[in-house]
Amino acid sequence: MPERLRSPATYTGRRLGPPLRSACFGTAKESNARYRRLVAQGAVGLSLAFDLPTRLGRDSDAPLARGEVGRAGVAVDSIDDMRVLLHGIPLDRVATSMTINAPAALLLLLYQLVAEERGIPAGRLTGTVHNDVLGEWIARGTCVFPPRPSLRLTADLLVYCKAELPRWRPVPISGRLLAEAGATPAQEIAFTLANGIEYVRTAVAAGLDADDLAPLLEEIARLREALVSDDVEPAALDLMRGVEDLGGALAALELGFQQREIEGAPASRTARHRGTDLGDRVVVADHGVAARQAERLAKLRAWRDQERVDVHISALRKAASGQDNVLYPMKEALAAGATVGEVCDALRETWATYGEEP
Repeated sequence: MPERLRSPATYTGRRLGPPLRSACFGTAKESNARYRRLVAQGAVGLSLAFDLPTRLGRDSDAPLARGEVGRAGVAVDSIDDMRVLLHGIPLDRVATSMTINAPAALLLLLYQLVAEERGIPAGRLTGTVHNDVLGEWIARGTCVFPPRPSLRLTADLLVYCKAELPRWRPVPISGRLLAEAGATPAQEIAFTLANGIEYVRTAVAAGLDADDLAPLLEEIARLREALVSDDVEPAALDLMRGVEDLGGALAALELGFQQREIEGAPASRTARHRGTDLGDRVVVADHGVAARQAERLAKLRAWRDQERVDVHISALRKAASGQDNVLYPMKEALAAGATVGEVCDALRETWATYGEEP
């Protein structure tokens, strides 16, 4: 077992690509100060970037999180951190974008819980969670839950948002991750379209219809337009047929098809994104972030009603092992004070972790 989490760039041996250009802060308090300044200056949209342990469903005091807490993003371990992160932010007047992927449902539920504590109905919340788990697997090899349960979680999130958060976009798709991983233009377009088609299939199987999927279908249509009158069209269509012949994006992913294709891309393409892991991101170098987060977690676990947490975690496990939507018991567990790591651990243990533990 490794001593700490590695940057997603190291999971597949491929570079992540151009650095993010948004400032990142280690603790919820530090990030909140910046967000409040932006809102005071007239900002109507916020971008929440989370640190690596949060994105991989690990608490800040977990051994695997050592050295990564608060780096290149904010550490959010519980509803307590989310309250601090969003303090003073008019959640009914801003659109929020969350960069999170696999644990997207957890962070969105924490956001909703804080809003509801302030009397803001969930139906007034607007924003996006970057939840392209297929693109994340192909481009970075980051694995939190197995592929099929991850898509089941995506379906549960889509159904939940239709019922509870109708103004929220739960599954935007983009070829950016694939391009950063070294995909050729044809690979980027083909695999992005194939991923979008897989999400649509997953949503339809979960009982949603075309009206519910309008934003996702519009994105797929815009990506499809990129093929028209373009010399990449034949190659992209061949790749899409290859994915379909294997049973679709999920089946092809499980066979490693997309990853092998990208790894075999021309060296000139894959070499263009070489550089340092963090590039020119603004990174908090305060080594006390982890200690402060660990202290907050210790206080949370000492003050919360552990019996209540256990009841809701058990309900979450039951839903995950069956067919019920996991977001409802997940929300109750998070409201009771369960941590992001504890909720993800319950799902990991129920679904088993895909591939090698990062």
